Amino acid sequence: MTSSLFLKQIFIYPVKSLAGIAVEQWQVDEKGLLYDRKWMLIDEEQQFLSQRRLPKMALIKTAITNKNLILSAAGMNDLVLSLHPTDGEIIPSQIWHDNCAARSVSNEADEWLGDFLQTKCRLVYQPDDVIRPVDPHYAKPTDQASFSDGFPFLIVSDASLTALNQAMNLEITMARFRPNLVISGCGPHAEDTWREIRIGEIDFRLPKPCGRCSVPGVNPETAAVEKEPLATLARLRRWQNKTYFGQNALHDSNGVLAIGDKVSVKLSGEPQPPLSPDFN
Repeated sequence: MTSSLFLKQIFIYPVKSLAGIAVEQWQVDEKGLLYDRKWMLIDEEQQFLSQRRLPKMALIKTAITNKNLILSAAGMNDLVLSLHPTDGEIIPSQIWHDNCAARSVSNEADEWLGDFLQTKCRLVYQPDDVIRPVDPHYAKPTDQASFSDGFPFLIVSDASLTALNQAMNLEITMARFRPNLVISGCGPHAEDTWREIRIGEIDFRLPKPCGRCSVPGVNPETAAVEKEPLATLARLRRWQNKTYFGQNALHDSNGVLAIGDKVSVKLSGEPQPPLSPDFN
């Protein structure tokens, strides 16, 4: 039964790998959730930075007002930035195998982040007119993304986290997995079988499961690197030398998503990856 499915949580991550924001409703544009991964940090070689290298990034909080992006961290004055930057130098930046055109934000932002993270870095943003296509093996030519790892959305069911917590005998939060959309009303890993769904008035395609890196091992409250949940995922959710949790997704139209939106499954298939949904 899928009639009881609904959208339980929405998260945006304005700066790649910094703390996210839980919202009640949010606009969806061509690149995904508005402002999601619009900014990112790069190192001196223009490579993107994430909690994989700098777990302390998890401790930088983000907030959005009508006009500003605000970064805050312990011992630091808040950094207030424009939501709509208009200048900065072009910096060819790299995310995995993608070369992305980006613009610098400000020396002030670079110094603030460098002071807190104790490493040289730069904050860059993706101009509105820059198009970063999604891997054509999984996407349409018109699909695009901001500075996410590869897809504009990550979808997870709350039942999947509940089952994982039971298997570990722990209570970790969904923040470990950094999803955009959390679905309720289904069984554990039901999302592995979804190929096309509708949330509210927006249709989504789920072409590829999400292979997990080391980030779920970073405690978002302390930045400590911990054994779980990766150890249990490696035992129970491993396939072809990767561990999986959640589904990458693409959207077919713009609109607004809101907590409580009805979710309907339009097309199902065999589980991807081909793993049992039971943590037994």
